[in-house]
Amino acid sequence: MFVDTTKAVVHHPGHGSPPRPTDAELSILRVLWKIGPTTVRAVHEVLQAERPVNYTTVLKLLQIMTDKGLVTRDETARSHVYAAAQPEAETQGSLVRDLLDKAFAGSTSRLVMRALEERPASADELSQLRSLLERLERRNGS
Repeated sequence: MFVDTTKAVVHHPGHGSPPRPTDAELSILRVLWKIGPTTVRAVHEVLQAERPVNYTTVLKLLQIMTDKGLVTRDETARSHVYAAAQPEAETQGSLVRDLLDKAFAGSTSRLVMRALEERPASADELSQLRSLLERLERRNGS
């Protein structure tokens, strides 16, 4: 019996960090972050529950995302298993930094205030924000 172990996990890292994911790619990444490494079929089922989407579209997007370095693909099983290449927080941080630089000239306060104007925070979220601000003030010695 011959087993090809040269293609166990496929990941094509680009230069530096992976490119910013599209909206469709982010939908797939959210599924992978939520349920962990899984098959195309499982990703499709989760997305299909939200809105109509073709299996072949999900497959093609995952193939593109593998080439872009957004996901890894484990080919050791009959059904390939895909996983997010970066943790959710790392991808979110990259997206926020990009938005902060492009739309808010690097101003964190303008970004946060605009976000709160667009979608007001719940009482629980406001409490979490107060706690975060207190921690940041203590850390900065203010």
